[in-house]
Amino acid sequence: MNSKLLGVILIIIGIALCVWGYDVYDSAGAAFERAFSGDTPIEAWLGLIGGAILIVFGAFKLK
Repeated sequence: MNSKLLGVILIIIGIALCVWGYDVYDSAGAAFERAFSGDTPIEAWLGLIGGAILIVFGAFKLK
């Protein structure tokens, strides 16, 4: 597989993960949990951090 194509695919998947993580973070259930316990759902962190890592790896593949 071409390295640039792999980079673009990683960036697209990373953006999708970031959007999903933000949706989980901004959901009503997560807001309820944050209000009472102060904890953010682990799914939100996984989506946001995992998406950011994939975006960075994808950007390095494009070079």
